[in-house]
Amino acid sequence: MTIDVVLCVPSCEGPIRKAFEVTGVTPAVASTGRLNEVAALEPADGFSGAVINASAFPFSEAMNLCRQLRSRGGTRPIILLVDHYQLDDLTFREDLFDDFVVGPFDVSELATRLRHRLRRAGNENVAPRVEHGGLSMNLETYQASIAGRVMDLTYMEYELLRFLATNPNRVFTRETLLSRVWGYEYYGGARTVDVHVRRLRAKLGEEHAKLIQTVRSVGYKFGTNVERVSD
Repeated sequence: MTIDVVLCVPSCEGPIRKAFEVTGVTPAVASTGRLNEVAALEPADGFSGAVINASAFPFSEAMNLCRQLRSRGGTRPIILLVDHYQLDDLTFREDLFDDFVVGPFDVSELATRLRHRLRRAGNENVAPRVEHGGLSMNLETYQASIAGRVMDLTYMEYELLRFLATNPNRVFTRETLLSRVWGYEYYGGARTVDVHVRRLRAKLGEEHAKLIQTVRSVGYKFGTNVERVSD
């Protein structure tokens, strides 16, 4: 299956990166709007779309990049991220972008808009589900079930389970999970991760609890190839 590569300018951190992860597409990050840098990142079959954070670098440069992307090959969709005070500046520039999101950026909203626009543009590779070892997660509705049983999850429990399930058999430290799931602005301790893992295992049930494995002295990983599990 072809992987959708979406241009992201000028960075892909925090809620923006999490939205890419939820959507299941790969970001190609250009730190500037210069066309030579963008061209160097472009895959042979072109970008599937672009997310341009016009609130993070000069607005005129963001608009110029949109114009260049349109003229050189019609990259679609182009989604702009803007601050509320920039909304008036979008007037009469509607031909340069396909959608926009106003900050502060919400992971769910950005992921939904990105997935919707990619599908409208004909990119059918955007997977709305994760299926693994009896676990089924609908990435559009934020619902999860295990062996056909709907799981009653809080938002952060879902986010932690989604992150682990979309990165199976990879070991993550507690610090990495705090950063990638809770965000860089979260100041809670590593025990937060342990508590959420314990709750998730309880909700997965005894038969499926070992989907989340403890790697002693390191952290956690998700997978059905059970090695050593400890609490």
